[in-house]
Order: sequence, then C-alpha cells, then structure tokens
Amino acid sequence: MDNFNLSEAVEALKNGKIIVYPTDTLYGLGADIYNKNAVRRIFEIKKRPLDMPLSVAVSDFSELEKIAYTNEKIRHIVKSFLPGKLTLILKKKSCVPDIITGGISKIAVRIPDCDITLKLLSNFGPVTATSANIHGLKTPGIISDIRMQFKDSDIGMYIDVGKLFGQPSTIIDVTGKQIKILREGAISKKSILDEI
Repeated sequence: MDNFNLSEAVEALKNGKIIVYPTDTLYGLGADIYNKNAVRRIFEIKKRPLDMPLSVAVSDFSELEKIAYTNEKIRHIVKSFLPGKLTLILKKKSCVPDIITGGISKIAVRIPDCDITLKLLSNFGPVTATSANIHGLKTPGIISDIRMQFKDSDIGMYIDVGKLFGQPSTIIDVTGKQIKILREGAISKKSILDEI
C-alpha cells in the first residue's frame, strides 16, 4: 500500500481535494459529494459531460438512508448483497446536490466491499464513486497508469493497493414497482431475482 494514511485522506476530502481510492472493482475518483466545486473538478478532470450522473459510495445502510429513500425491499437487497459489487439506483433526497445526479431525481449508490474504502467512508461520509479515468478511455488497474492519465490534474492523494481489475458492478434500478437490471456485472441477474 502506497503510504495510506486514513486521517490524511479524510483531511484531503474535507479540504475539497480529489482522491484516487480503491474499490472492490476498480480505482475510483473521490470527492465530497456536498462540495460542489470539488464535484465540478471531477467532471473537469475526467472530461465528462455535466449531464452524466456520478455514482456515490457510502459506508453502510444508515448512510445510504441519509441520501436516498428506502423501503423494506431495498433494505433486504442491501442486507443480501452489500457491501459488494452492486450499484442501486434510488430516489435521491433533496440534500444531494443536483450536480451529482445531472439534475435528475435518482441517485446511484454503492457500498464497496473494500476495507480501506469502508473505513474512509465511515470516517468521512459519502464520496463520489466514478472510475479513475478520462471519460471514454479504459480505466487503468494500476496507480502508475492512472497517474499518467491524470498527469495534468491536481489529484490530492492516491491510495495504492496494487493491481485492481475487478468485474464491473451490477446496476439495478429499484425506484419503480419492478426492479430493473440495467447492467449485469459481477452479481448475476439470477442471484438478484432469486433473492427478491
């Protein structure tokens, strides 16, 4: 691990800096979701259109409930699959800045199965969970390649845990009566349907 210091990472986020951090799939670009300037910098660094929503990583169900509306069905899914490689599309609460969601009323939320990241999230709070790459380019699995992609960007901290080449998360929309599987990734459609 590349000099990971939890308090330094928390301090960087508090100061509006962008960090590169590990997840259970790939490396992510993290910023305080409530700091609109930091979030705007994520879009600039990635060269990503502002109308493309960003996912958010949280540490647990109680943190998820602060930013999104939940019910028993959602609680059951979270208990069954998270932390893990599942992204939930939920109805967002008004505390979530529109810049995160591209102005829509839904939010994509993850609880990654990665101890370092869960510690960071429980000490800091929700952060953006978008892949650490320039929009449209492949997401590198090693920090040295990510540093190359972002060599002209002001990244506050890189948390290096070695090579990450995880399968992408499965994405499900649970905002309607029926659950919609938008992307089948690491968790199979069958295992989700069996659970609900």
